[in-house]
Parts: sequence; C-alpha cells; structure tokens
Amino acid sequence: MTTVPATTPTSTTPTTTVAPAAVPSTGTAPAVAVAGTGPAAPGAVPAPSGGRLGQGELRRRVAAVLADRPGSLFTPGEIAKDLGRSAGAVANALDTLTGRGQAERVSGRPRRYGATATTVDATKGPITGGSAGTRTSRRTPSAAPAPAAPPSATTTGTGTGTGTAAAAGGKAVAQYGRGPVVRPNGQAYHPRALADLPDVAALRRLREASIAALLYGPPGTGKTSLVEAAFPDLITVAGDGDTAVADFVGEYTQAPGGGYEFIYGPLVTAMTEGRCLFIDDATLISPKVLAVVYPAMDGRRQITVKAHRGETITAAEGFYVVAGHNPGVHGAVLTEALASRFAAQIQVSTDYDLATTLKIEPRAIRVARNLARRRASGEIGWAPQLRELIAFQKMTKVLGPDAAVANLLGIAPEEDRDMVAEVISSVYGRAVTPLALGRQL
Repeated sequence: MTTVPATTPTSTTPTTTVAPAAVPSTGTAPAVAVAGTGPAAPGAVPAPSGGRLGQGELRRRVAAVLADRPGSLFTPGEIAKDLGRSAGAVANALDTLTGRGQAERVSGRPRRYGATATTVDATKGPITGGSAGTRTSRRTPSAAPAPAAPPSATTTGTGTGTGTAAAAGGKAVAQYGRGPVVRPNGQAYHPRALADLPDVAALRRLREASIAALLYGPPGTGKTSLVEAAFPDLITVAGDGDTAVADFVGEYTQAPGGGYEFIYGPLVTAMTEGRCLFIDDATLISPKVLAVVYPAMDGRRQITVKAHRGETITAAEGFYVVAGHNPGVHGAVLTEALASRFAAQIQVSTDYDLATTLKIEPRAIRVARNLARRRASGEIGWAPQLRELIAFQKMTKVLGPDAAVANLLGIAPEEDRDMVAEVISSVYGRAVTPLALGRQL
C-alpha cells in the first residue's frame, strides 16, 4: 500500500508522493485534437487556460478529445498534457466516462482509452465556471492543480434514474463485472458485489454524492485494495497511536537555506486538489487528533490550520474522505463522533470464492472457512483472511506445501493456536507444528 508521509520535500506548495494515477505511454504520443486545432466534435469545448473548472466541465473536455478522434487511443497523461490539467484529474474523468459507457478502457499498463458510440453525449451540456473557495495561503493561484472531477454515474446516490441513467448503471456493471480493475501500482483488483453494483462503481457513486464511507473488517480482507482501485487520485494516511495533527495538516520544517517554512500535509493537499483522502486504520488514531478532519467532512468543508497563522483551507470539488477500521484489533476504538461522520459503513470480509479463483490450495481455503465460522460464533478470535491465503500460496511455491501449512499455524495468535492446530490437523489428516528451525545440517 502506498502511503503519504506527514511531511514532504521542502517546498512552498503542498506536495505528496503517491502512486501515479496513470502510467505514461512510451514513444510518441498520438496527436490530440482539441477545439481550435481541428474539426470539433459536437459539444466540444475550448481548451482550458488553467484555473478551476466548473462541476463536470473537465469530463466534457476529456470527452470532446475522445469524440474528436474516435479511432485513436489515449493515456490520461496524453490528454492531460493537451488540456493543461493534472493527469490524476483526467484519469478520474476517464474512469467516470468509462463507468457511464461514454468511453472505453482498452488496456491496463499503460492505461489507454478510446471513444464509444455515446462519447459525444458527454460533451453536451452547459459549461459553468467555478471559483475557488476562500483560502489565505502562501501558495499562488497558478500553483494550485485543478481539482479532480468526482467519479460518478448518471444515477443518483439513491440508485434511482431513468433513460440514460439506467443505461449508464448497466454499463458500469458490465465494465467492472467482467474482470479485474488495475490499481495504480499495476496490481489487479477483482471487484465484488455491493448494492447490485461492482464495489468500485458503488464507491465512486458515494463519492459523487459526498457520502463518506467507512470500510470495516479484519485485516487482510482487501479494504485498501478496494479503495486504491476505486480512486486513482488517492492520498493515504496510515493511522496508528502516534499519528498527530501535523500528520494531517502539516508542520514547519527547516529550509535548505536556513530558517523554517510550513509544509502542508495530506489533508490540506487532498482538500486543495479535490482528491480522495484514505485514512487507513482510522480507529487507531486518537479521537482528539482525528477531530481535525471533521470540519472538512461536514457542511463547512473547511479547516483552520492553527499552526500556520490560523489559515483557512476550503475543500475543492471532488474532495472525499474514506476510512478503514479493523474491529477487534488492540487499540481500535470506533467512537460515536467518528461513526457519525460516515453515513456509509460497509463490512469487508474475505471472498473465499476469489481465493478459489486464484487457485489457492483447496485445503487451505477449507481451513480458513472453518476458522472463519468459529470466529463468527465467538469460539476464536482469528481466522486466515485473503492476505494470509495469498501468502500461503507464495510460501508453497518457495518452501513447499509442508512449510506453508506449518507457517499458517505459526502466524496464528498464541491464544488461538491450539484451536487452529486442531482445525488444520483435521483437514490435512496429520499433526502440524509451527514452522521452526530443525537440527543442524
């Protein structure tokens, strides 16, 4: 999982280090026709001159590029270069258009997109200008990247809609239901069903409706993978008991030439750039620290950076917060204040059918299912999740099946090990001991 440190290399602008939303293609980029450079598609809009765009305007501009060259394929970076926008924002717009059936993703690495028969529909509609919210900052307006257009489907957050909306919903299911979604790190994520939609598409709809989501479940069930697949513009804060307010908003650091300057943190960067902020293991963070995020999540959509002259930061369009919670982990406390900020709370458990699809050893899956049932009934506090099963598969290839089985027992918490040993022995038909060094060779 890619995480963002609390501080970044010395700079006067908020910066973060994240996995790129798009992998630029090699070779010469195909020419991208925009208004003023070639025949314009119906509804095409002029190339932007920088600054903040109105809601949905970036999507229309991206669609205009695709519609103008129906036989060409483009990476997000190629379109971003021609439109003068950020690659992350363009990638979001392309994912939204793909979910609606108004664009088609034809390759994974690098990601390339092309037009469909309905792309031209996405270029229509009023173009409205947007103005930035108030912000007292050392950062100049020209240095602020454009906010990412929030991923969306044409239906509303309630799932209602007619005509084009219904068709778009069907397209989203088809797009994400047939195969894996490529995460920014290049790994594949296999979508699961959520409210009659692929989970990736469902989370994007929640973002469009500004409904914050809390994903909860045992460690290793794929919460982080889902969030990374859903939001290519993700910024991650890895929570623990030592996480401080500065890890969210930033702090003063020493400049190379002497003196100190304020370096903005992940929360400020996500707000000003209209990106998604993922607070992993949020319930391990002190409630007093986590409270710094709350004003950005409610109707105010603002925070005050007390450490930096009381500066007010206003969230740009597209800013969204999603969090992860591991119930039962020592120190994880889901407070009422935190829970009330997340209107959508989604349980994430291990998909054992996926484990079968990944060709993990069937007996290991049987062990995991058995222990999961006992965990659900309160007999045991631990059961192998998909992460442990994937590790089991890798261990089998490296050290052999016997070592993998022994290691499966060895990673179980000591208080649960007797029952885990009993289940493993019953499935494998032999006694099993934890992986350990043997006699001297």
